[in-house]
Amino acid sequence: MLKKKIIGCTEVISIPDLQLYDLDAKVDTGADSNAIHCDDIHVDKEGIVHFKLLDEVHTAYHGKKVSVPLYQMKRVKSSNGKVQLRPSIKVKVNFFGKDYMTVISLTDRSDMKYPMLIGRKFLANKFLVDVSQEYLTKQL
Repeated sequence: MLKKKIIGCTEVISIPDLQLYDLDAKVDTGADSNAIHCDDIHVDKEGIVHFKLLDEVHTAYHGKKVSVPLYQMKRVKSSNGKVQLRPSIKVKVNFFGKDYMTVISLTDRSDMKYPMLIGRKFLANKFLVDVSQEYLTKQL
């Protein structure tokens, strides 16, 4: 049996493919998938998704315009209960000292406290969440 790592309800994650490091993320076992905050999201005819990582509230965002291949358009039920069609990308993330390939949907999270949401598909079979803890990744 694999030993699962215990993580807190808020953790730090890096996305080297997007040049984002030590990004605060909310661990949300109620969310199916991962999501990241970005602006000016659009998909062109060639299947490339373009977006901007710029947000005055979240200082890790450097204002860079990013263009990456679209992984898929995905129906996602947002926190307000409405179903949205969101573009998603497949990227490498670094979490708890290990690299993982994962899918992240792109959305406007400007009204949310954390720019990144880590959902249960990423967590499954690898991590257990202790909601009384935070930032256990910083203790490595």
